[in-house]
Amino acid sequence: MRSLPLKVAHLTTTDISLELLLGAQFDAVVDAGGEAIGISAPGPFVELLERRGARHVALPSSTRGWNPGADVRAAVELWRILRRERPTILHTHNPKPGLYGRVVGRLARVPIVVNTVHGLYATEDDPWLRRAVVYALEGVASRCSHGELVQNAEDVRTIRRFHLAARRKACHLGNGVDLTRFRPGRLDDVERRALRAGWGVGDDVIVAGTVGRLVAEKGYPELFEAAASLPPAIRVVVVGGNDPGKADALDESTMARAEEAGVVFLGHRHDVDHILGAFDLFVLASHREGQPRAAMEAAACGLPIVATDIRGCRQVVDDGVTGRLVPAYDATALGEAIGGLAADAELRAQMSAAAVCKATSEFDEGDVVGRVMGCYARIAAARSIGLRPAIPA
Repeated sequence: MRSLPLKVAHLTTTDISLELLLGAQFDAVVDAGGEAIGISAPGPFVELLERRGARHVALPSSTRGWNPGADVRAAVELWRILRRERPTILHTHNPKPGLYGRVVGRLARVPIVVNTVHGLYATEDDPWLRRAVVYALEGVASRCSHGELVQNAEDVRTIRRFHLAARRKACHLGNGVDLTRFRPGRLDDVERRALRAGWGVGDDVIVAGTVGRLVAEKGYPELFEAAASLPPAIRVVVVGGNDPGKADALDESTMARAEEAGVVFLGHRHDVDHILGAFDLFVLASHREGQPRAAMEAAACGLPIVATDIRGCRQVVDDGVTGRLVPAYDATALGEAIGGLAADAELRAQMSAAAVCKATSEFDEGDVVGRVMGCYARIAAARSIGLRPAIPA
């Protein structure tokens, strides 16, 4: 049996994913006495990552949009980084790094390559050509990994149905949030009133809030259309930053029309846990999700949720129990669901209690981190690798 250090490198497109999505996984490696490395494009979240005791290595050519030239350069940069750093485990994330990262990891002779499927880039509702391309690429990349951790149970079924990965490799991971941070009662009445006053919202107004990058894929066109149909007693508040690297980034005219309809934009915020405490209900109008973290955070805070009836949202929202599910791309149905919940305080209270119960039992980030670390240990044992220090399987 080979003895190798517990040295884990996480690969994502941007630094924000390393910090906001994987922070707890970095903490677990560091707390176990191992070395944790984040590989991504440089950015403002690197400092937060380094405060966790992790180290960041820049991948300058990494971009969010599809850019063949930059993607090839990023793959070459990654190969050089892996040969220099020699991690024992490479853990890839996001569609692009997940594809080229698995292949480059094997070419660079990384002993263990693991990939998290945060949501297949195609669903069974997409056109067959898109599905064929995505499934073919996933099938090739999965051959280069030793483990596929799939956040969504629907994707596990798709992977097995179309043989996108060996059955022994693919397992359901789930997704979770920090339940000590995201919980009901984060704000007292004075704090809640002050926060809402800063948005120009009074106590008698129902706030339907959302959190997400300002891209069309998050369903903002439909949400803004729905907002225009809502009465003044209901205001839509949006938390999220611009994403100019994406082809579907919202343009200034779209934002201006939304503001005319009364939508309040707060930009990117680090105090989302407090902001959620000032919402009355949560909305997620996405067209595609893996297992949406923002909706799980909202549920943990006790917010009833209006979401689209798509993979990912279906796993977070129990229709009629913790919220409402509506067809994607349907602004009318979205507006009606928001208006219906806004008008029924008793129903919101019932759904709030149910959402907290579901989050407590299903969305604990600690459980997810334990599964990830256990996966590392099992793959290491199967490959006759002894990790230093050892971690439980």
